[in-house]
Amino acid sequence: MNATLKEKQGMKSTKEEFLELLSNYQGILHKVCLVYFKNESDRKDNFQEIVYQLWRSFPKLQDKGSIGSWMYAVAINTSISMLRKNSRVDFRETIPEFSDQSTVFDKIVTDERLRLLLNAIHQLDEVDKSIMLLYLEEKRYEEIAKIIGLTKSNVGVRINRAKKQLQQHLKNH
Repeated sequence: MNATLKEKQGMKSTKEEFLELLSNYQGILHKVCLVYFKNESDRKDNFQEIVYQLWRSFPKLQDKGSIGSWMYAVAINTSISMLRKNSRVDFRETIPEFSDQSTVFDKIVTDERLRLLLNAIHQLDEVDKSIMLLYLEEKRYEEIAKIIGLTKSNVGVRINRAKKQLQQHLKNH
C-alpha cells in the first residue's frame, strides 16, 4: 500500500502514530525525568533514552488502551537503569532554574512547596520514587502495582511508609 492510498484511507504510519503519542504524553516523561534526575543535562539524556526505548517497544505494544501505563513503566524502568548505569550522577542540593517558562518544570520551580516536595521525593529509594510519582498522578493502587511489578498491598504499604518519610523530611526543612 503506498503512502498516498494510506493517507486517503486515514491510516497513520507507525512513525506518525508514535510521534502523536509522544506529543500527547510527553508530560509523563518529563515528570519521571524530574523525579529521578536533578541535573538538567542528565534529565535531557534520560528523556532521549526513554524516547528511544519507547520507540523500540512501540511495535510490540498490544493494549493501546493502556498507553499511559506503558509509558510510565518504560520511563521508570529506563530511569532506574540509567541511574544504575551512571552511578556517578551529580546530585545538587537545589533544583536549577529553567529559562523556558512554558515548560512543565515552570510550576515546580516557581512554587516553593512543590520544590520542597520534589527535594523530599529525591530522598526516597528508586522504587518509592516511582510509586510516589504514580500516586501523585492519582493512579489507582492496582495500576501502580501493574506498572511497578508489585502486589497491590505492597504498594499500599510502601505509599504509607513513603508518606511518613516525606512528612519527616518536610518537617525538618
